[in-house]
Amino acid sequence: MSRKQTDITVPDLSGKRAVVTGASDGIGIGIARKLAGAGAEVIMPVRNPRKGEAVVEKIRAQHPNAKLALESMDLSSLASVAALGEKLIADGAPIHFLVNNAGVMTPPERQTTADGFELQFGTNHLGHFALTGHLLPLLKAGQARVTSQTSIAARSGAINWDDLNWEREYSGQKSYSQSKIACGLFGLELSRRSSAAGWGISSNISHPGVAPTSLLAARPEVGRADDTLGVRLIRWFSARGLVVGTVESAKLPAVMAATMPESTDGGFYGPQWPGNVGGPPGEQKLWKPLRNNENATRLWTVSEELTGVSFA
Repeated sequence: MSRKQTDITVPDLSGKRAVVTGASDGIGIGIARKLAGAGAEVIMPVRNPRKGEAVVEKIRAQHPNAKLALESMDLSSLASVAALGEKLIADGAPIHFLVNNAGVMTPPERQTTADGFELQFGTNHLGHFALTGHLLPLLKAGQARVTSQTSIAARSGAINWDDLNWEREYSGQKSYSQSKIACGLFGLELSRRSSAAGWGISSNISHPGVAPTSLLAARPEVGRADDTLGVRLIRWFSARGLVVGTVESAKLPAVMAATMPESTDGGFYGPQWPGNVGGPPGEQKLWKPLRNNENATRLWTVSEELTGVSFA
């Protein structure tokens, strides 16, 4: 099934400030480029400054007047996340968009963060939970929209409540699914809590479908020496416009969720082809694991305890 890829026109974001995690790789580059191209000042927290500088050059080659600022942050370290939060709070500038996009996927062997959490849960969920909490005053000041990136892996699976850090029996895929369910539950719970407490923040979630990003490619830093068979197949289908999306199309659900006036608080955005793995972006129904509000409340409490970050 071959279908034409589409793009979306982002409204004028001049005078707005955005923070995009994972902006030095994969679809994060495209998200940052779209927001900067629409006039937003884009803060890019990166772990690798050299990689970040190369992306800034790439974006400015297309948008010479782009307002881009690199900041140092490692999502797998709560101290690093807190340091960025302190720096941006000291700057004092309101934040209007936060796109929690960065992620790590399926290390072959169990790894842990600097704080001892399973790498995927600690990075994909706890790191973003802590970052959002640290930036809460600036998000309130900017009446911000927060978009949290989940994954097709959150369509099934569950939170492993008895062993959140997968210490007893590690499964890379199941722990990845848990981390992305957690991202979705967090984004939806943030919407409910903001509404109840009058924070003025809107929060929604998105997913990129399936595209040939670097998540499943060779990544020595997570112990994967070679490209997976999965990413090779995804590249083959993507290059032929079949079934799955492209890196360019995969960024659009998050961009739509974050920037479009009609995007709803508590909404869920993803590709619209059958199976939601590719195609143009749009709103879709929540998957079953994301509809459990009790789990979302429980996860919020646990996340505050694990990170030491409170939204009170």
